[in-house]
Amino acid sequence: MINEGDKIAVCISGGKDSMLLAKCVQEIQRHGVVKFDAEYLVMDPGYNPENRKRIIDNAKLLNIPIHIFETQIFDSVVNVGDHPCYLCARMRRGYLYKEAQKLGCNKIALGHHFDDVIETILMGMLYGAQIQTMMPKLHSTNHPGMELIRPLYMVKEKDIIAWARRNELQFIQCACRFTENIADSEDGVGHSKRQEMKELIKKFRQTSPYIDKNIFNSVQNVNLTTIIGYHDNEREYNFLDDYDERGKKC
Repeated sequence: MINEGDKIAVCISGGKDSMLLAKCVQEIQRHGVVKFDAEYLVMDPGYNPENRKRIIDNAKLLNIPIHIFETQIFDSVVNVGDHPCYLCARMRRGYLYKEAQKLGCNKIALGHHFDDVIETILMGMLYGAQIQTMMPKLHSTNHPGMELIRPLYMVKEKDIIAWARRNELQFIQCACRFTENIADSEDGVGHSKRQEMKELIKKFRQTSPYIDKNIFNSVQNVNLTTIIGYHDNEREYNFLDDYDERGKKC
């Protein structure tokens, strides 16, 4: 994910995942063999003063030299009726790419972890009627020359929580206006489709300790001969397209 000469914008939301990501990148810089630069980028989409202060205080505590820039994303999406979280995420990503480019970066790093990946797989199947996943790295289609990487891709959320607890660290949650106005679940995270997936996977793990790994492996162990149809953004395939031809070979 990280190559010689890269300049990486490490995107910090203020949550536990992105803060751990920042510390990991710092350690790789200090002790790794690949030489690269990093900017620790904090976008303020309209945090309340308490949350902004928590981010700044945690950055000082962890010795992370953050670069903060302002946007008004929360004001833009707070009254959106359908899919405000999707729109917010898209807008955040766009602002982060633009600010990273201003700073001369060629990559942005996000703090998504293993549990985010398998939750995305299940959400795609159950609510999107599709099989897809969150990729560990990908080229930006709207910002030429930029790449997105997810260095915590194989790190499980329970280990991130253990790190935070061991060091007695307190981080902000989502902190957006939408989740602040809805009832919180027991662990302090607002109910959402992703939270539903967390609870579902938690139940699955009670049945088998291999469930989460199996969900992950399902998107890299695809047998196309058993798939009714698929597409690669350029063409579509249906099993009937060559059904008779394949039957002659049997």
